[in-house]
Amino acid sequence: MNAHLPECKIIRLQDYDYSNEGLYFVTICCQDRIYVFGDIRDGEMIFNEAGRIADCAWKDLPNHNPHIQLDAWCIMPNHVHGIIIINDIISVGTGSQPVRLERSGLEPAPATAYRKHGLPEIIRQFKTFSSRRINQLNGMQGIRLWQRSYYEHIIRNQKSYESIAGYIYGNPSKWLEDEYYME
Repeated sequence: MNAHLPECKIIRLQDYDYSNEGLYFVTICCQDRIYVFGDIRDGEMIFNEAGRIADCAWKDLPNHNPHIQLDAWCIMPNHVHGIIIINDIISVGTGSQPVRLERSGLEPAPATAYRKHGLPEIIRQFKTFSSRRINQLNGMQGIRLWQRSYYEHIIRNQKSYESIAGYIYGNPSKWLEDEYYME
């Protein structure tokens, strides 16, 4: 491990159910924050093959978790930022509709009978699917691609959502100021 990098701390809320409906902002870093997914050029992320694989693995998460939707996200050279929306499973005949923040173009996930995974399992899936494919591409099976944990923040209101989504979309253009940028 690189000596100048801070030690990862578990900051999950005690006794909070991370399968609850809500919007979750996550940041997932590569092991030792090595650059894996491409480069930033003129404020735009240019994917290499590993970056394309990570992008596909991220986009594929709703196919494995029909109770989630993906909102803003960006894959940077050594980390991923994203907003994951977890929807409640709505039982047929209850008549209840969950309260949702305003988000253009996003519809609730359909009610189905399946196991509803929480945020830790969803992140585990992304890390597993992406690292397996990237390590296979590089002939490096068994090598750790991702840091052990991840950062998460529960988005509680519209103002917070707009601020975080703006941060995610603007992240590539501010790469040289990013805390994960290393020369």
